[in-house]
Amino acid sequence: MLPGPTNVPNRVMRAMLAPIINHRSDDFVELYSDVVEKTQQVFQTQNDIVALSASGTGAVEAGVINLIKKDDKVIIPVNGEFSNRLSQLIAGQGANVIKLETPPGQNATFDQVKEAFDNNNDVKAFYVVHNETSTGTMVNYLDRVSDLTSRNDAFYVVDSVSLLGGVSLPVDKWNIDVCMTGAQKALAAPPGISPISVSAKAKKYMIENPPPTMYFNLARYFHYYEESKHTPFTPALPLLYAYREALTIMLEEGLETVYKRHKVCSDALYSGLSAIGLTPFAKEEDRSISIVALNYLEGLQDKTFRDTLAQKFKVLVAGGFGDLKGKVFRVGCMGEVSPYHVMRTISAISSTLAMMGYETNAQAGLKTAEEKLKDL
Repeated sequence: MLPGPTNVPNRVMRAMLAPIINHRSDDFVELYSDVVEKTQQVFQTQNDIVALSASGTGAVEAGVINLIKKDDKVIIPVNGEFSNRLSQLIAGQGANVIKLETPPGQNATFDQVKEAFDNNNDVKAFYVVHNETSTGTMVNYLDRVSDLTSRNDAFYVVDSVSLLGGVSLPVDKWNIDVCMTGAQKALAAPPGISPISVSAKAKKYMIENPPPTMYFNLARYFHYYEESKHTPFTPALPLLYAYREALTIMLEEGLETVYKRHKVCSDALYSGLSAIGLTPFAKEEDRSISIVALNYLEGLQDKTFRDTLAQKFKVLVAGGFGDLKGKVFRVGCMGEVSPYHVMRTISAISSTLAMMGYETNAQAGLKTAEEKLKDL
């Protein structure tokens, strides 16, 4: 029950047993073309797709170094570890970064974003971390941002590494220029493939203004795909097979069904864990669907709690980042998450707390969660 890597279905694991093929062959063209088409369906886009052989951070870095130059003005909300890392990456390009900083657990509001645009008519791009993994918060107004970016033709860039696939993110409908995710999160594939979608406008800019790098130079990927449906460098072939199988499973289930399953399981986890006496860390209106961050009870030791949960009940959860270390723990709700995962997690956490001397109401937690899960 980590915030990633998540559980990987056996079908996806078996897909990696496919023979290693020539990445300049017709077999690869068939594989990669299918990957691109299925990724477009999940991203809800007709934009160009690059499936990078890299972690999610690689896709995020590519989304920065291919667009941002020295002295560019960039707006970015910052409220946790990953949005802070993204702002540092942008600043590292020599950009003028306008950070909309809020305390961990709450997001900058849409009005704050609008005010930043109103005060800066020469903004080059707006970057946003859709789902802040470190604090369990998600941004709920992405559909409204394109009204702001379109005013001065700014680029709209979304880091949805830990959420895309768990909620609907219609890239084309919301006019998102660049969108990145990681295979090991809501897509339920092994780590190592990170897809990125690029609009026609952003693609044109990237081709005309190539970055001083090679591996993450997206213009090279566009060229190779258009010329031969190849990648410019050797891809992680077994991971591509696994990633394609994970996408196939999602499309077989139906995207709307996948989104509903994530939402219902998330609601059940929040409600059930609250009923046993825990409190969510993030403000209610900003709470993430895919990452449930919870405050530790007074005196509860992080390592002892998580070690006991893992060793006695085989349930893995994550601790806090930075200033939140020892103050919160985080439960992943993504990928193949199901009522089984929800009920077992609530039961295991309640039992672990009881073993450590805390009074909990496991029955109330399970009953509350079960009521929510009826929607599935």
